[in-house]
Amino acid sequence: MDRNSITGLVLIFAIIAGSFYLMQPSEEEIKRERQLQDSLARTRAGVENVNKDTSAQAVTRVVDSAALSGPFGGAVTGEEKLLTLENEYIKASISTKGGRVKSVELKNEQTYDGRPLMLFEGEQNKFGLFFSSGGKNIVTNDLFFSTTGHDIRVTGQDSASVTFRLAYGDDKYVDYIYSIKGSDYNLGFTIVTRGMQDVVAPTESQLVLNWEAALYQKEKDMDSERQRSTLYYALADEEIDHLNTAKDDEEELRETVEWVSFKQHFFSNVLVADRGFNGGKVNVYTSADDGIVKLFSANLRLDFNRQDINTYPMHFFFGPNQYNVLKAHGYGLEKQIDMGWGPMKWINRFITIPVFNFLDSFNWSYGLVILTLTIMLKLVLSPLTYRSYVSMAKMRVLKPEMDQIKEKVGQDNPTLLQQEYLKLYKQAGVNPLGGCIPLLLQMPFTIAFFFFFPNLFELRGESFLWVKDLSTYDSPINFSPLPIIGMGHISLMCILMTVATLLSTWYNNTVSGAAANAQMKYIGYFMPLIFFFVLNSFPAGLNYYYFLSTIFTFGQQVVIRQMINDDKILAIIEANKKKPESKKKSKFQQRMEDYMRQQQAQAKKKKK
Repeated sequence: MDRNSITGLVLIFAIIAGSFYLMQPSEEEIKRERQLQDSLARTRAGVENVNKDTSAQAVTRVVDSAALSGPFGGAVTGEEKLLTLENEYIKASISTKGGRVKSVELKNEQTYDGRPLMLFEGEQNKFGLFFSSGGKNIVTNDLFFSTTGHDIRVTGQDSASVTFRLAYGDDKYVDYIYSIKGSDYNLGFTIVTRGMQDVVAPTESQLVLNWEAALYQKEKDMDSERQRSTLYYALADEEIDHLNTAKDDEEELRETVEWVSFKQHFFSNVLVADRGFNGGKVNVYTSADDGIVKLFSANLRLDFNRQDINTYPMHFFFGPNQYNVLKAHGYGLEKQIDMGWGPMKWINRFITIPVFNFLDSFNWSYGLVILTLTIMLKLVLSPLTYRSYVSMAKMRVLKPEMDQIKEKVGQDNPTLLQQEYLKLYKQAGVNPLGGCIPLLLQMPFTIAFFFFFPNLFELRGESFLWVKDLSTYDSPINFSPLPIIGMGHISLMCILMTVATLLSTWYNNTVSGAAANAQMKYIGYFMPLIFFFVLNSFPAGLNYYYFLSTIFTFGQQVVIRQMINDDKILAIIEANKKKPESKKKSKFQQRMEDYMRQQQAQAKKKKK
């Protein structure tokens, strides 16, 4: 692979990575939008700052007499109590206020700074039904449920359930039934209404299930976590879509919705409806609170039939965004993980992930797994690398003759010059695109890892050498953020990747005589430096892979160059020239000749 190949790769990577970086809104835009959305949120909720203490506490509110005498008046006031449902993976606290899940802890995970990993907690999280009754709007999130249940802990194949009841009368109530079983990330949830056909306003044929959550920072890099956190949803036939990741967004869903997910970078809170929701409205926006990644909201519609009992079976998934875990759960939840677009997505799903899982089964360190994965990829793609290098060697050998043609024809007639080049290619049996096509075939594999490693849950918290966490950047050198670019650390793994790329570029310039094109030579040195600033905040696992890939590519170039002899290639080219001219033309040659004839015809018209 010569300098042009390296430059092409770097340019493509820089464009892709740069697009992710440049599309981010400015800090000023983010702050303005945060202030606006927080103001709207406070107005809508009608609350100010509240205590986020998750322990059992008495809730005192000022309530007017009209509320006490109205629908569900007996549930307007009460004392908040918490029940815990726990298994090997999750610990969910259910509150009698609103009968909602108040907090969820993932027991086997920690935040980047070693604290217990709470998926969500606090009074900013809301969950409940909206409907009208007796001329008033009922919000069950603000009402007190009763329960005779107790704390539950299950393991293995055990399971248990608990019921929270919001009573309107003896035979008129709303039940929230929670269930849990061992070795599972699921929390079963079923809504049952009884005798509510005369309680819900006769004009309403639907109930609205409101779910809101503020998800706090869990990873080291807040900017990266925000870029990869948004609301996902599944429509009929598992058509997965999501809201914008780079800015605040909302969407009105008019089709059946199978599930809604409040997705962070490495963890998801998913509500799945067995019979689906009848559409709804979802939104996501960024909070002014620096500790909150994003604020999520979903208002989902449930069909309400005028009958004695209505049942709405659902369940929550509270767990990691680990591809195998999500896929095993079903419903297409694994599609929340961004594996790229086009061919990159299929490469990651059907090649990279199975190979990675196979290597992971040996219980090696992830540094060794990435090393082995890189070697396997390079070996598989080595035939394409070899063909590319041979084709470039042919073009290098032909260069003296091409220079002679250029001197003879001159630069004033580019059409004639290209025609003479085509004749030379045809006589020598050389395809000028022969070196590019193998590189283009390799490109999707190379770019696929740009999506694979940043979204790989398995790397989270895994150390290698000096790197404490392969899922985020390593920062042995930290300093105050630099003006304009905002960089406040140096990634050693990114430095190694950049130095390896510069050395490889220098080698290719040396062996290919790149001095003939000084401009391209300097671009080859300049782009890795630009790329350093782009990848400095990317996961150390990704930079480690690119470092290994560059080293092995450099090794392949050295080996292939020893195998290829320019004198032998020249001898083959001369032999091809002596062969009778074949009447059959390649598609490339035919298209180029047709193009040249069109250019000549246009030139003649201009002269007339």
